[in-house]
Amino acid sequence: MQCAECRELLSGHIDKELMSKESQDVEAHIAECAECAREHEALAATSQLLKQSLVRHSAPDVLKARIRNAIAQEADASDSPVAPKRSRYGHWVRLAAACAAVAVISSGVTYETLTRGGGPKGLADDIITSHVRSLMAGHLTDVVSNNTHNVKPWFNGKTDLSPTVPKLDSIGFPLLGGRVDYVEGHPVAAVVYTRRQHVINVYSWSRRGPNTDPIAVTGDKGYHLVEWRRDGIEQWAVSDLNTAELMDFARAFTASR
Repeated sequence: MQCAECRELLSGHIDKELMSKESQDVEAHIAECAECAREHEALAATSQLLKQSLVRHSAPDVLKARIRNAIAQEADASDSPVAPKRSRYGHWVRLAAACAAVAVISSGVTYETLTRGGGPKGLADDIITSHVRSLMAGHLTDVVSNNTHNVKPWFNGKTDLSPTVPKLDSIGFPLLGGRVDYVEGHPVAAVVYTRRQHVINVYSWSRRGPNTDPIAVTGDKGYHLVEWRRDGIEQWAVSDLNTAELMDFARAFTASR
């Protein structure tokens, strides 16, 4: 193995991304080459320092949705018969980089969370799964409008209720639209709001029982939930927005009926 080839493989060797034969060749080379051994030692030390000191920030849902949408557009463009030809290597490098970005910023929300089926899951877990699924390209809204009089009647005949759709943009929660989604295998109304770069999904379905005030429910994977019931309608709000602001949203939502 030549020095130039070894240096190209050093990062992959440190991150354990090489095939077994390639790693063995790198190990053999740096055992004999003092210069490449020094570079390997420096890269390994830098990698370890980053792992220990790097601050990780959880990306807002809007950014996650934009990245997933970019991945979908890339895939659609590559399948188009009129799309310009690109090298297969370049396409997969870009796609892999985008996928890696989603994996990093999703803060532990894995592909399993997006796709796992039935089983003894709690209601809160199912709502979080539905929320994450909505952030994939093309899943957030079936009707796009910031006008409550467009969104509310859109649900007629699609769900068993007409959901509450208050206008809250004056207090910083603009309406994006709505869609039909599924929670525990049943169709429910989902109304979508935002707060800065955070998406808020409000799920509604029929449920008998006394009215209840908004109450925070323990979430998971960096997501927060608030539950309440009004006039036979069960409602849950879910977002990566902090709990305090999500509670403010829920109180304003119920007060604006």
